[in-house]
Amino acid sequence: MRYEQTKKLSNREFKRLVGVQRRTFDEMVKMLRDAASLKQTRGCPQKVAWEDQVLICLQYWREYRTYFHIAQDWLLSESTVCRIVHRVETTLVSSGKFRLGGKKSLLTSSQKPKTVVMDVTESQIERPKHGQKRFYSGKQKRHTLKSQLIIDLTTLEIRCVINGSGRKHDYRLFVDSKVRFHPDTESLEDSGYQGISKLHANSCLPHKKPRGGKLTKQQKQSNRALACRRVVIEHINRRLKVFRILSQRYRNRRKRFGLRCHLIAGIYNYELQKA
Repeated sequence: MRYEQTKKLSNREFKRLVGVQRRTFDEMVKMLRDAASLKQTRGCPQKVAWEDQVLICLQYWREYRTYFHIAQDWLLSESTVCRIVHRVETTLVSSGKFRLGGKKSLLTSSQKPKTVVMDVTESQIERPKHGQKRFYSGKQKRHTLKSQLIIDLTTLEIRCVINGSGRKHDYRLFVDSKVRFHPDTESLEDSGYQGISKLHANSCLPHKKPRGGKLTKQQKQSNRALACRRVVIEHINRRLKVFRILSQRYRNRRKRFGLRCHLIAGIYNYELQKA
């Protein structure tokens, strides 16, 4: 479906098709056009319109079909589709519009969140030829890449994303990332972050059932209340994984996974602010 055909769709249908709202799509096209005008290159004009280039990239993220199948639909070569996707991704990242706050913003007094929620989501990858043990997740029983999300519970904004290999434990990923919270910030984690109280005293963890024992009624109620507060990060994970490039088995080179993960998280934040 070309861009001219999408004009017949309603706003809801357009978002279902490509995963973003129309105003976000228009902003992405504007970034691409502005970046091209700054280069002031000579030669043949673009064979594919800027709107169609952004549409190709979003279709790739949203449906995660192979370059070959997308190229057949657009009557282009496979290499051309690959170059278009990479060009759009690089331009969007360079614009800074979809940039996350980063881990430094968590310590700034003016930007520190009142409460943060932290969790890890995993994306399956192809079995590596070398170093398979490094990416094997015992929890998922497959080779994965981990993405650690930190969100502001008040605004539901993604503040930071840290990527790591599937073998690395959730708490070890947090320690190695050197992400730290302001002492006044309350952090909510699951049982995968046992020991975080040594680094951040103002953290809330669920009570762990003792071996051979049982949790008290108060401890169960506390765990239930914590789970109700933390459930928002599961909803955000679902919104990110609307783009099947994050939910299906990742077939591309691993070095570009982090860029795409940060970019999709930045687009989520952009739409959240414009809502």
